Amino acid sequence: MPKEKICTIIPAHNEAERGIDKTLKRYLKFFKKKKQERKIRGFEILVVVNACKDNTEELVRKVKKLWKELRILVFKKGGKGFAVTEGFKDALKRDNDLIGFVDADEATSVEEYWKLIENIKEAEGIIASRYARGAIMMPKQSLKRRIISRAGNFYIRGLLFLPFKDTQCGAKVFKREPLKTIVHDLGMSQWGFDVELLYKLKKAGYKIIEFPTIWKDVAGSSLNVKKASTQALLAVTHLRIVNSPFKKILQPIKSFAAFIWRKLQ
Repeated sequence: MPKEKICTIIPAHNEAERGIDKTLKRYLKFFKKKKQERKIRGFEILVVVNACKDNTEELVRKVKKLWKELRILVFKKGGKGFAVTEGFKDALKRDNDLIGFVDADEATSVEEYWKLIENIKEAEGIIASRYARGAIMMPKQSLKRRIISRAGNFYIRGLLFLPFKDTQCGAKVFKREPLKTIVHDLGMSQWGFDVELLYKLKKAGYKIIEFPTIWKDVAGSSLNVKKASTQALLAVTHLRIVNSPFKKILQPIKSFAAFIWRKLQ
């Protein structure tokens, strides 16, 4: 069983309505129990509040008064990738052995997140997968959503030679040293972040494994799937070009992708 200290980063953008305070209490109680059972030596939950226009920060601070293991960072700037990267940087300042992140909406439950920690073993990182054998999605995705997801994944795997069936699931855990190596090279602040993170780790030679998860579609998301998918694919194209030996030749494509990106903002 793992004996590490765990830091779990939760990026939070306008999460008050979906009850982030209740989510945090569930995570804190769960990890406190694991510590009492001596399955971990310690833990912390790091909430990165970013570009919020609601009372997310207020709710988080109320919980923080009752739990010394809860930490908070607040930024006016937004973007999941930005929030997680800043969380990585902060977590690396302390003696955390494993550093992971999970979405605030609990699409991945704390029990499923814990399975990643249990199964990282000799790998340097482990990512939850909605498409690996044994994974369950509730409810089952529509045909249109599955086609968009699979087409996007095919594009990512073909362009960047990543072996993963699901790069975008919002639950991932990594060991300290790999993150320390690449964290300052991360630059994507939004939907291309997960792909950039995995690409940089793979390029550095680290072993990242995929693990099937139970994933629940949570109501209340403001995500525009079509827009987010387009932005993610543009980000992947940009990532491929800037890491290509032919990047000068491909500059027109990069400029066109940047133009489309601006139109989507």
